[in-house]
Amino acid sequence: MKKIILFVSALLFFFTSLANAHGPVRQKAEEKVTINAPAAKVWDIIKNYGDMSWHPGIMSTTVKGDNTKGAVRVLTLKDGSTITEELKKYDEAKMSYGYKITDMSSSKTITHAGAEEKVPALPVNDYAASIELADKGGKTEVTWKAGYYRAYMNNNPPEEMNEEAANTAVKAVLETGLINLKKLAEK
Repeated sequence: MKKIILFVSALLFFFTSLANAHGPVRQKAEEKVTINAPAAKVWDIIKNYGDMSWHPGIMSTTVKGDNTKGAVRVLTLKDGSTITEELKKYDEAKMSYGYKITDMSSSKTITHAGAEEKVPALPVNDYAASIELADKGGKTEVTWKAGYYRAYMNNNPPEEMNEEAANTAVKAVLETGLINLKKLAEK
């Protein structure tokens, strides 16, 4: 009887540990804005994959390739950190494109659980996004979607690389970009 109780206790401990020890969960962000300008005018501002001058958080962009799958752009942020992105799809007719982050510099290093951890420029991992325009009878609806994981892929992330940090950072990128795009297109 003692062996059965011991076995059941060990089994319960094992399953409880599994339930509490889960890694990151894929996060999603979506921001939309309606711009009082024709879609063609808005598309003209963002259609060049290598030009991110419309986003206020981007200091400069270098690009290898054009608006074709596989083009790579390196974004230099205002703080000097960099994000490298690859164009995954581009559709001129639908006024949309999708891209994926392939590399990032780190913004700082922290000590977490006794180890030095590099905090990436954007605290995310496996980030992919798309931006698309829809003509709404002389106005334009712009939708920017992103899917990603938090930067820290192990359990018990530091606050600089947890889901909240990732969600806050991505939301800020999408919102500030769309707010500025609206301002530029409505001039």
